[in-house]
Order: sequence, then structure tokens, then C-alpha cells
Amino acid sequence: MAKVELKQPIVDEIKELLADAQSAVLVSYRGITVEQDTAMRKELREAGVDYKVYKNTMLRFAVKDTDFDSLSGDLTGPTAIAVSKTDATAPARIIAKYAKDVESLEMKSGVVEGTFYDKDGIKVIASIPSRDELLAKFLGSIQSPITNFARVINQIAEKGGAGEAAEAAE
Repeated sequence: MAKVELKQPIVDEIKELLADAQSAVLVSYRGITVEQDTAMRKELREAGVDYKVYKNTMLRFAVKDTDFDSLSGDLTGPTAIAVSKTDATAPARIIAKYAKDVESLEMKSGVVEGTFYDKDGIKVIASIPSRDELLAKFLGSIQSPITNFARVINQIAEKGGAGEAAEAAE
């Protein structure tokens, strides 16, 4: 069996992983302990992120002529790839969280919703809150004025101000 025939299933697996992905982040994972790696993988898995280690040549073949082709330049040294099909910022956010504790763990680059980001750009993406957090903040900001208005109306009613105002109008 030729080497190409042995490698093609791996390339197909990577292509399948990247199909319909919202984001992919390349990670240099040198210096991370097994315990830290296990905890990071668990959190990534819970967020719906696939985190895998492939040979750089396999990744190069898989990303060729796709939206992720721009990642090819950073495929050097030990490289893992974190891919999310649901939350575009989740891979960068979770990996950045662990990179704070492990200095040697670093994001090389990434593609988020079709746009390539270098090392610095992907760090900025990591600082963006999740969609759920943004919605919660938005709803909180909408709800706050309504709550304050209701509280003021309630205080007026408790003081009898509304009844006195109605009697004065008659």
C-alpha cells in the first residue's frame, strides 16, 4: 500500500473536521503538563470544540484551497488545532485562559468566520466574551431602565402619591 493511501484518510478526517467550522486556532502546546492538557481538553470538549494534534503536512494538505489555507504559514513545530462549529470565539478564549498559567502554551494564529488572524489578532479574539455572555449583558442593559421605572412607580403608589394626585385633579 502506498504512503498516500495511508495518509488520505487522515487528510479526509481533518477536512471533515473543518467543514462548516466557524473557527480554527493553531496552538503550540510545548511545555504543558498532562494534568493541564487534560483539564484544557475537558473544557474545550464541554464548549463543543474539537482539539486534535496532527502532523503539519497532513494539516497542510487538508487546508489547501479552503478558507483555512492561510494557516499553512504557521504549521511549524508541535502544533494542535482547536476547531469550533458553534461558538467562533470559544477555542481562542479557552486556550488563552490556560496560556495565562502555562507561558509556553501559545496560540499561533487562527481563522474566525473566514478571516485570518495572526498571533496578536487571535489574542484580541480571545478577549471577546461568548455569545451567551454578550446576550446576557445586552438583556441586562435593556431590563435595567424598565426595572428602575417600575421601582419608581411602585414607590409613588406606596406613598399614596398617585391617589392624592387623582383627588387633586377632581
